[in-house]
Amino acid sequence: MRILIIGGTHFVGHGMAQAALAAGHDVTLLHRNRTDELPEATHLLADRNGDLSVLDGGTWDATIDVCAYLPGQVRHLHDALGDRGGHHLFVSTVSVYQEPGHVGADEDSPLFDEASDDIDEVTNETYGPLKVSCEKAAREAYGDAGLALIRPTYVVGPRDATARYPWWVLRAARGGTMLLPGPAGAPMQCVDARDMGAWTVRLAEDHVSGVFTAARPSTTFAAMVEETVAALGSDADLVQVDGDWLVEQGVDGAQLPLWSEGSPALALAMGTSRAEATGLTHRPFAEIVRDTLAWAEAHPDQATNPRIGLAPEREQELLDAWFTTQA
Repeated sequence: MRILIIGGTHFVGHGMAQAALAAGHDVTLLHRNRTDELPEATHLLADRNGDLSVLDGGTWDATIDVCAYLPGQVRHLHDALGDRGGHHLFVSTVSVYQEPGHVGADEDSPLFDEASDDIDEVTNETYGPLKVSCEKAAREAYGDAGLALIRPTYVVGPRDATARYPWWVLRAARGGTMLLPGPAGAPMQCVDARDMGAWTVRLAEDHVSGVFTAARPSTTFAAMVEETVAALGSDADLVQVDGDWLVEQGVDGAQLPLWSEGSPALALAMGTSRAEATGLTHRPFAEIVRDTLAWAEAHPDQATNPRIGLAPEREQELLDAWFTTQA
């Protein structure tokens, strides 16, 4: 197949591009900056918000759009491609869902209202509604029969330059007394970028249409951290700390990445059967942990971010204060 990927040189898109190349497909990547990554692919350099004439004359069997955050970007790509892009796969997010009423909710769960037309800035508050607008624009452009909507939860694994899950892996590897934010049973859900990439390529190969939540079966935040520690054989001693107390101390989801700030989010406990029925499979979580650590240690400039995670001194300060409240 001839597969066009909008993006494809970074984390999520890179997993898809690698999977497509490994499957023997002819892969074209549209992106802005020159790179030595994925030399087997054809690279078209363009800003998706600007002139897309580099796509003129090309035809593809499938197009995977990894990086549209505004509905205008979806429409602009369609204007440039017309019907030459083949089956269309749009990467959305579980953030389109309103808070589900129960664990295991499916893809027909209520969505947020679309973002108003004057919103063009992506923030924590506008991200979900803007993706709802993007999904609508994709449906209008490609029709339900020619479109797959992919809604991933937190994506993890090597190359995760968000530094969110890598922070937990590096922290577990450091060992010692380690803060575990509550509540212990708060839902947590993730998907490995490589697993998601291989599955997305299979959807393209089979021209599968529909809407899919892309995630591993739901676990809890505490279990995720515990499994991370266990996979590394770390001597980390986990100390459960009340989530509401942490919020009172000014701790947020940037300092403890992926944490829902003490309020369980059922959008991290979505059902996964629809995606798994179409071929989404999951590697052992311990493999993800070890692969993430190996990548993070080899690429500290990408795996760490000064705005993400607790400094060791701040973590110890919080632990000392927590122990005092429990005395």
